[in-house]
Amino acid sequence: MQMLQGNPLLLPHSLQELLAKDTVQVALVPERKGLFLKHVEYEVSSQRFGASVSRRYNDFVVFHDLLLQKFPYRMVPALPPKKMLGGAVRWGGHAPGCLVTVLSSADREFIEARRRALKRFINLVARHPPFSEDVVLKLFLSFSGPDVQSKLKESAQCMGDEFTNCKLATRAKDFLPADIQTQFAVSRELIRNVYNSFYKLRDRAERIASRAIDNAADLLIFGKELRQVAPLGSMGLLGALGSDTTPLPSWAALHSSTWGSLKQALKGLSVEFALLADKAAQQGKKEENDVVEKLNLFLDLLQSYKDLCERHEKGVLHKHQRALHKYSLMRRQMSAAVHGQQPEAVQQLESRIVEESTIQTMELRHAFSLYCLHQETQLVHAHLPLTSHILGAFVNSQIQGHKEMSKVWDDLKPKLHCLFAGPNST
Repeated sequence: MQMLQGNPLLLPHSLQELLAKDTVQVALVPERKGLFLKHVEYEVSSQRFGASVSRRYNDFVVFHDLLLQKFPYRMVPALPPKKMLGGAVRWGGHAPGCLVTVLSSADREFIEARRRALKRFINLVARHPPFSEDVVLKLFLSFSGPDVQSKLKESAQCMGDEFTNCKLATRAKDFLPADIQTQFAVSRELIRNVYNSFYKLRDRAERIASRAIDNAADLLIFGKELRQVAPLGSMGLLGALGSDTTPLPSWAALHSSTWGSLKQALKGLSVEFALLADKAAQQGKKEENDVVEKLNLFLDLLQSYKDLCERHEKGVLHKHQRALHKYSLMRRQMSAAVHGQQPEAVQQLESRIVEESTIQTMELRHAFSLYCLHQETQLVHAHLPLTSHILGAFVNSQIQGHKEMSKVWDDLKPKLHCLFAGPNST
């Protein structure tokens, strides 16, 4: 999209400038000893405001709703879903009658996934040019007083949305390209295709990271099995293969030295496999954080653009088309009323003029919606270089991970020669 210099439609932000606006961390607040876990709390820390505040999921919901009210024509990322904890509940605790919630592994996985999603949400919002300058964001990230929800709602009272506060709103149509509708259709299709492709890439990246973590678990079990005797002994305990004291039968006495050497060597191998498992787990976690999570961030951004396009078509565009149709009918009725001098129609002329003003405002809103869509499209394209960062992180994690594991395998190989060392070994 070619635009003249100085055109307010142009967003001159690079990816580096957007990322530099703020970095927000979202961490789970540790459970307080002896207190019932009624809800999950998050510690939200903003680098820009130098503040760290406690927030609940419902605080994010109020904040999200206010953003949609104030910026209906902008990309507001979706929040992760709310889900009731499904853990078992029992009575007990440090005080009589204290209710304790026992979280299942599925609950903990959900809580962690939601924490990650909330972190992506708040970072996308904090780096969005119009949002970053709004008082609602500053309050959410820095207000540490009680009842933050009431404070947020109070700040948004009598403020109106972006259309009522933007000086250029009524002139937005003057800055739009003549073929804006065609550009909108092309951009929407392009973003849809990009989203579909990166959605598949994200799924594959998740599987790769998951395989690395599964590989770590298998390597750890493999190392442990080298030290264990199967089946279970008479006492129900697993004996360590490397420290087994069971006497050899007479027919195996000839190879007693071999058995002793084998036990000693296996002790060292189990340590090496534990190290391999640790390296594989580190690689899996690194791929989750540096690749999968960044792909999710990019997909959240693309999804918010798709949601905005849908809101424009189903909301603003539909209302605008209805308003234009109604405006056309009203103009014909008004012309007929004045020409035919119908008394009852002439008396309604003033109220219809007011209605005409409302319809014209809807037309201005439609133009402003396209104006914002044009800018949001630029914002999506400004984030496209993020894909090269993601691919670079993926390649680096693979190189580093394989390099570190290869070194451990190389260190392990010489120890294999000691397994059956003896006078007749080759």
